[in-house]
Amino acid sequence: MPPTTLTLIAAVFGLISALAAPVFAAGTDDGTAEASTTAAAYEEAKAMVDADNFVAALPALLAITAEDAGNADAWNLLGYTQRNLGNMEDSATAYLAALAINPDHLGALEYQGELFLKTGKPDLAKANLERLKSLCGTCEEAADLEEAITEAGA
Repeated sequence: MPPTTLTLIAAVFGLISALAAPVFAAGTDDGTAEASTTAAAYEEAKAMVDADNFVAALPALLAITAEDAGNADAWNLLGYTQRNLGNMEDSATAYLAALAINPDHLGALEYQGELFLKTGKPDLAKANLERLKSLCGTCEEAADLEEAITEAGA
């Protein structure tokens, strides 16, 4: 086959693979987990969260953040896990840690905004939405938080 045909086949295959990929928790990755020494443990914990197994993910994420305190992705996923377990204060602390490491972490801004909605702070959720829009326009994280704000009637 000519090189252009191979290139076209590869591009189509890549597009189909991307579209067929399962949808997981939004905004959980800014790259710090991939660069981390605990990358394999993070991927295991993320798989548990993606399966809504927050109870099992919690000790794994606590261990990862203790060992690799600079991993914004792990802190964000810990915040998401804590929020889904109903531990709002611990969730808030984890999101603050993620945002201290990376103030532009899209996932942490989205999830923290959702936490603000759950804890009766819609103005702070809207501020996170504005920050997201300034960082990424109409990206998935901004769209998801905007939808959550609308659904909350805020």
